[in-house]
Amino acid sequence: MEVKKSTRHSKITGDFTENLVLYWLSKYGFECSIVDHTGIDIIARNPSTKELMGISVKSRSRNEGKEKQYVSIPNEHFDKVTAACEAFGCEPYFAIVVDELDYIKVFITSMEHLLSIHPKRQKCSGWKMTDSWIERYKQDPDIKVIDFQYKTETWW
Repeated sequence: MEVKKSTRHSKITGDFTENLVLYWLSKYGFECSIVDHTGIDIIARNPSTKELMGISVKSRSRNEGKEKQYVSIPNEHFDKVTAACEAFGCEPYFAIVVDELDYIKVFITSMEHLLSIHPKRQKCSGWKMTDSWIERYKQDPDIKVIDFQYKTETWW
């Protein structure tokens, strides 16, 4: 089915994915809140480690034929995340959220770990979404992976 997204879909995607990550963290006992600050979207306290996390949520909504495209993260964004985390006394994290076809995948990892597996290149780092990379992420103890599968049963 051909899908033409609304003119505000990028903004709506960002809001939805921030709240999805917030919900999932809260469900598992993290004290957390959405923040309106350059660089980070969520502040969360890990109930197991007591670590205070400043999380930048990066999301993409992919049309059919665009699956498996990596998520680009501009190099200057890492500086913004670092500055925000220094201001709030938290550790920098990323949540990468991708909606493709009939699933939404969420990956949460520290900024340090993200850059160790996907170093900055000339202009950006990129979170790869091929099947082989997704399997690597699932095997990596430093990456938390959440996989939502859905099916639109009826539609206009």
